[in-house]
Amino acid sequence: MNARKFLAIFILALAGYCVYSVIPPDQKLKMGLDIRGGVHMRLEIDESKLEGNHTPKDLMDAADRALEIIRKRIDSLGTVDPLIQREGVSGIVIQLPGFTDIQQAQQLISTTAQLQFRLVSEARTADYKNANGEIDPKKLPAGLHYFHGKDPGEDYLVGDALLKGDALVDARVQADQFGRSFVSFKLNDEGGKAFSRLTGDNVGRRLAILLDDKVYSAPVIKSRIPGGSGIIEGQFTDAEAKNLALVLRSGALPAPLKITSQFLVGATLGADSVRKGTLAAVYGFILVLLYMGIYYRVSGVIADIGMIFNLIFLMGFMAVMKATMTLPGIAGIVLTVGMSVDSNVLIFERIREEIRAGKTIRSAIEAGYNRALTAIIDTHVTTLITSVVLFQFGTGPVKGFAVTLSVGIALSLFTAVVITKMIFDTRKEYQTLSI
Repeated sequence: MNARKFLAIFILALAGYCVYSVIPPDQKLKMGLDIRGGVHMRLEIDESKLEGNHTPKDLMDAADRALEIIRKRIDSLGTVDPLIQREGVSGIVIQLPGFTDIQQAQQLISTTAQLQFRLVSEARTADYKNANGEIDPKKLPAGLHYFHGKDPGEDYLVGDALLKGDALVDARVQADQFGRSFVSFKLNDEGGKAFSRLTGDNVGRRLAILLDDKVYSAPVIKSRIPGGSGIIEGQFTDAEAKNLALVLRSGALPAPLKITSQFLVGATLGADSVRKGTLAAVYGFILVLLYMGIYYRVSGVIADIGMIFNLIFLMGFMAVMKATMTLPGIAGIVLTVGMSVDSNVLIFERIREEIRAGKTIRSAIEAGYNRALTAIIDTHVTTLITSVVLFQFGTGPVKGFAVTLSVGIALSLFTAVVITKMIFDTRKEYQTLSI
């Protein structure tokens, strides 16, 4: 088998694999927020809640930690293809395509998950209330703190935090014999020993379990609890218990987050935009096919075949790389359609010049491809540099455009130079050339 036949088999096999990759459910193209609809949120670290004096670097570090924690929480959902990225010094932009519950997104993302264990004081709340019947924090002695409970009307006086959630390693949703959901948790070795001492030294007292300065439950310690395991009860719904376990597992945010903007993108708008974008791509594809076929005749049809291969490879690679398709991404595909034959225009014009200079058709084809190659590489590299810059510094939709354009440009170089040349090479001798 000569090199030409081997190359042809390889190209056909690669094209088949790329097409196949688009079909299986686990390899389908992911659609972005502007196509599927979903939730868009922008958050910022609340500087006032950071401990101690902090520098801009500390703020950036807090934002980086918050981004990773948010990513763990969202990845645990397993139902979305999120875009989570930094913006500015302390900003975080989140896009959840296909996600429609904006309140759940707020609770999941902005919950700081600061878990604490405090002993409930035996002091009476009535002793520290003002004339309005509310507890006055100024009347509380040192070491005594006041917190609301999860349910309205619940008030607790508790001591200092004896154990925090830094030692927590796992949290799961379980159900009791009556089907009510609760959250079980597991602490690491060091936290387990501290929890064992805490419960052993305070049998008969109530232990308040706080999350974000709110008492979720305050059970009576009946005996020492070894192993660092416990439960959090609070009349949860299944969704509330699931979200609580999720945020506990992913860790506590370094500081509260402020939601600076949020909105819900409707799927109907996305579907209409996809329809129009697809029509634009189809019309552009057909017009390029007709133009190349009419102007360059049979040679134009060969360029059209290269363009078809380019689209097949592009969609296949997008699926294999699990890239997210956005409306700007569709625009990038439309642009790629035109640029995929641009290289062949340069080659065909060079071939015409060589034929007018008196060369044979075979030598004119060889010279046309060889002499146009430098100009083709230059144009592709400059466009590719622009795409890389857009991808590096752009946001979600711009990144989608940059991905499709850069991949399309790289593939168009291959299809225009290799595939069309391979088709020309199938004929050993040329008496005439329709160009």
